[in-house]
Amino acid sequence: MAEARRQFDYVIVGGGSAGCVLANRLSEDPSTTVCLLEAGARDWHPWIHVPLGVMRCMFDGAINWKFSSAGQTGMNGRNIYMPRGKTLGGSSSINGMIYIRGHRGDYDDWAALGNEGWSFDDVLPYFRKSENNLEYGDAELHGDGGPLDVTYISRPSPLHETFFHAAEELQYRRNDDFNGATQEGFGIYQVTQRKGRRLSTARAFLKPVEKRKNLSVITGATATRIRIEGGRASGVEVRIGNAPAFIAVRRELVLSAGALLSPKLLMLSGIGGGNELKARGIEPVHPLPGVGRNLHDHPAIHAFYGTRSRRAYGLTVGAIPELAWWTLEYAAARTGLLASNMVEAGGFVKTRPGVERPDIQLNFIPGYRESPSQMIGYGRGYVVTAALLRPTSRGSLTLENADPDSPPRIDPNLLGTDEDLEVLTDGLGIGRRLANAPAFSGIDGTERYPGDAVQSRDELKTYVRNNGATIFHPVGTCKMGSDDMAVVDSRLKVRGLAGLRVVDASIMPSIVGGNTNAPTIMIAEKASDMIKEDARA
Repeated sequence: MAEARRQFDYVIVGGGSAGCVLANRLSEDPSTTVCLLEAGARDWHPWIHVPLGVMRCMFDGAINWKFSSAGQTGMNGRNIYMPRGKTLGGSSSINGMIYIRGHRGDYDDWAALGNEGWSFDDVLPYFRKSENNLEYGDAELHGDGGPLDVTYISRPSPLHETFFHAAEELQYRRNDDFNGATQEGFGIYQVTQRKGRRLSTARAFLKPVEKRKNLSVITGATATRIRIEGGRASGVEVRIGNAPAFIAVRRELVLSAGALLSPKLLMLSGIGGGNELKARGIEPVHPLPGVGRNLHDHPAIHAFYGTRSRRAYGLTVGAIPELAWWTLEYAAARTGLLASNMVEAGGFVKTRPGVERPDIQLNFIPGYRESPSQMIGYGRGYVVTAALLRPTSRGSLTLENADPDSPPRIDPNLLGTDEDLEVLTDGLGIGRRLANAPAFSGIDGTERYPGDAVQSRDELKTYVRNNGATIFHPVGTCKMGSDDMAVVDSRLKVRGLAGLRVVDASIMPSIVGGNTNAPTIMIAEKASDMIKEDARA
């Protein structure tokens, strides 16, 4: 057994979206020692920082775990790609940079489940604390002066106005602020960027404080097991390079490895369903059958269009001078196409009367993708994506074996209910109607997928099952609550154990209606205050 390499008041496992926030906030007290462990490397990769580099980051194994799901019954047995960040900043270093909080009702739902302190009114101060909104600063619903810049990209594609006009033709409203008083409608997304560069949590929260004497950041450190002694987490066993070590903790060990890796580490440590652990050769230490359960994500489906219009981006011979110009423009001024996240605009809609809040998010990409399996193809075009915001399907994450280096078995059970398939198919229908509205007549676009031959309800459902994916928002595997399947309580403490918390998207009892990065940062902000309060008490 590895001996203690060092001892800290707080040890954070995972230097991602939540971990970097925790490292900043918990090290504010110079008398407190904090260690941040990250399995990946430092965020040195150049494509991390160029916003358009998201198209590379999503598939680069140097900074991405590149997980895949088990075969999904609801998607005709296909394995679905599930990227996760493997570098400082975690998935905030590879994601689309969209800043969406979700609907206020999502958090009121959490509170209604018995999670005291998690209503929208409770969490809003923590959203505002993080935020430095360059457009809506110092407003009732926005923050001014936080570490995380939130803004619009400098020059969005002109094709978005066509998209918005199409939405108006279909009687949908414009919305300039999806994080404002109402979520419904269509508009430009705000993003986490600073002066044309990606602003991950590593850059926003960690880099400004990394030289604090009481903060240690260790990269290339793979956590292999939490050590439990006398009902308390005493530290974590890690492998740094090829050398085993034990990092001891005096106050609390905080798991922030994300919805796919936090439950994995708990199970490797004997915390989970006893029979399941025994079947994989792991001695149960603490029974918590909910570890790894409740996994869900936002299923999504794309409609693809080709065009010759130069208002759409794409790879063509004629675009070579444009690409050269955009490269020079970005180098000189950090503006232009390279400053784009390519998912610049979208909308939130209700698929049918009586729906309380938007149940579909539509994303508009003003660039060409050749097929559902490729991020980019030759030609010009655009894509409309429909994402199901509140899936009723629930899946699970389990271990394949007791080897810490083996990826977990990921089964989000996408489209596992008829309701999910019906609503997502409705969302695809709305997306297609937008792309075929009169506003697009001047673009002369051609639908490549699903294509004109796919029209009936059954044909559309088949297309969704054969081509659906997710928009990379796994949550829920260490859910917060008080029922038998809850893993953490409302203060994010692992139930029945001392000195151990989970702070990341895995604690969400139900997914929020929108992108999950901003909510994950909020969770870490709130958790930091709770950890400090409990330490004082």
